[in-house]
Amino acid sequence: MGSVTGEGGVIGTLVGIFVTAEATGAPRAVQWARAVPGKGLEGDRYFAGTGTWSYQRRLWSDLTLIEVEAVEEAALHGLYIDPGETRRNLVTSGIALIDLIGCRLRIGEVEIEGERPCHPCGHLDRLTGQPAKAGLAGRGGLRARICTGGILRTGDPLVARLSGAVS
Repeated sequence: MGSVTGEGGVIGTLVGIFVTAEATGAPRAVQWARAVPGKGLEGDRYFAGTGTWSYQRRLWSDLTLIEVEAVEEAALHGLYIDPGETRRNLVTSGIALIDLIGCRLRIGEVEIEGERPCHPCGHLDRLTGQPAKAGLAGRGGLRARICTGGILRTGDPLVARLSGAVS
């Protein structure tokens, strides 16, 4: 069972939303996106079933998130990429995402549950031409499922679920 400090209050901010239409296509920043349970973000490769790992559902999640702070820290280790180049759907600020495994939270009108870490892989190294796997080791982000769909907007607060953690 997970827990989050500050349950029922704002714990972070959604600072970026990215979708990628094709498996190896360039991520595109959007101001808003529709999140659909079991599918992901409309306009994204996994929603369409064309993502690199789409062939096996257990390898992907509805959403992937990364902390902007992790991307900034990676530069200290020689990895110079923009948050969208991490190929995560959502970029957050102000929260350690690893603390959200097993927890539910609301982002705008959407409720999600943190599932497991989203470790960087060699695929990211190949697409960026940089040592992304090493630069983001231990801070590659979070995989989450969408519990309640709706619209996500850049600037939405991340709010801990009032009823607490999920077992």
